[in-house]
Parts: sequence; structure tokens; C-alpha cells
Amino acid sequence: MDSYLRNFLHYIQFERGYTRNTLAAYNSDLMQFLDFTQDAGIKVWTALSSELLEDFVTWLQDKEYQDSTVSRKVAAVRSFLDYLFSEGIISQELAEWLHQPRLGRRLPTVLSLAEVHALLAATGVDETPLGLRDRALLELLYATGLRASEVVSLEVCDVDLPHGTVRCMGKGRKERIVPLYATAQECLQQYCEEGRSFLLRDTKEKHLFLNHIGKPLTRQGLWFLVQHYAQAAGIEGKVTPHTLRHTFATHLLDGGADLREVQQFLGHANIATTQIYTEVSSRRKREVYDQAHPRAKLRSV
Repeated sequence: MDSYLRNFLHYIQFERGYTRNTLAAYNSDLMQFLDFTQDAGIKVWTALSSELLEDFVTWLQDKEYQDSTVSRKVAAVRSFLDYLFSEGIISQELAEWLHQPRLGRRLPTVLSLAEVHALLAATGVDETPLGLRDRALLELLYATGLRASEVVSLEVCDVDLPHGTVRCMGKGRKERIVPLYATAQECLQQYCEEGRSFLLRDTKEKHLFLNHIGKPLTRQGLWFLVQHYAQAAGIEGKVTPHTLRHTFATHLLDGGADLREVQQFLGHANIATTQIYTEVSSRRKREVYDQAHPRAKLRSV
């Protein structure tokens, strides 16, 4: 697949006359796209789908890039897809399916408390080892606000069940300790004792969350599981692991947590990144007020 990328870069350099800096940006953005598609199991460009392209945009947004950066990366991929179509390599004009995100401040999608309860309850119907794993996974996501990449990278030694904490290695190799509530502890305990031990094939395997063949769960596998249980819970729209991260932060602020504490839990280097959740929390409180106050819906006189 990367041979087509090299041909495209050669094309925009010598036929389109792009500058060295522009070429470097295109190369970086397209290699990221290639890594994403290969992680999703794509081996040929003809296997691309509109759903995968939508997932790519969501994945970029969930990585907390600025909107302008997401827009640039999407534009690079659109140009590459146009090239593949013009060369007859792909049969459909997939670039038309890759929507350019609108620039501007974008508030995160957050689940309501009722939706969280429904989502977690949807994992409680399966007592198989995989079911125990899924319940522990979703409880952990909501309890800690960890990123998808952080969750799938967890090792057994990173979870301290007696003290109710999880050790996480975040961006920039910065370590942080995040507490667990009691139910999350119990679900992780049960998974480790009755689920992981059954899934384990290699005693040298250190990763906490395993798939059905005993290999470490992938980021794509985690995304699929979250969406599966969201649909089972009757939650409309796309729900990703990062949706639970957003929900974790917003619900903490709703409950009176200090912004600095939430910043530390999330592993944000800059508190400005965390401040967006105060806006989400304020918006949610306004919605509750408008729905609950007896005079909120009356027209002013």
C-alpha cells in the first residue's frame, strides 16, 4: 500500500510543484492514515469504506488535535484518494465520502448519567470470560477517563486493586495514578480471577485485557466493543472510548471536582485543554435548569 503513497508524493512534488515543507506535511499525514488503515485490517486500498473514513476523522478528533490540524490531515487524505481514483486504482470516489470537519470550537459529546447506567448495565448480562472482560473494560473507562491507547497498553501490574488505583503511562511518557471506585475494582477483580485466567494462553503475557485468542486487545477492538454495547443500551449516535473520557471529566465537574484535579486525572499538559469541560458542564446545567424550573419556559413580560 505504501508504494501508492510514494507515487502520490512523487506526483505532487514533480507535477504539482509542491514545496519541501508541504511535502513533509503530506508525508506525515498520509503515513498516519496508512497506519490507521492497517491497524483496521486493511491490506489494499480497494478495501476502504465510507465507514472507515468516518472512523478516521473521529479518531483524529479524539486524539485532541486542534480543528485546523484535523482539517489539514483530512485534506491530505482527500487529495490522495482523488489521486487513486484518477489513476483507476479505486473504483469509487471515496474522497466524496470523507467529509471535511467544520472549523471552530467543538464541544465534546457527553453521555447523560442515565445513558452511562444503561451502557454499563448492557455489559452485565454475559458471565463468560469475554463478558467479564467487557464489563471490567467499560467500568474502567468510565472510572478513570483513560484514552483508548492507554487502556489497551495496561499491564496487570499497573492495577493496584487493594488500594483501588490504576497506573497509566500517558502522552510524553508521563505517568499518572488514577483512582477507581468500588464497582470498578470489583469488576476488575472478577475479570482477573475468572476471565483473564481463562483467556490467557501464554503465561509471559503481561497485558491486562486480552482477546479471545489470548493476545492483547487492540485499540480497534476496544472501539468496536464500546459501540456494540452502546447500541445494545439503545444509545443513539456513535459512542467511542473517548466519549467515555469526555463523560468522565464532565461528570466529575458536575459533581464539584476541581478543574486542576480533573486535569491531573486526564493527563492534560495544559489546563486550557481541560477547560472545555467546564463549558460542557455549564451547558448541561443550563439544560437541566430550563427543563426543571417551573418558570424557565415562560415568556418574559
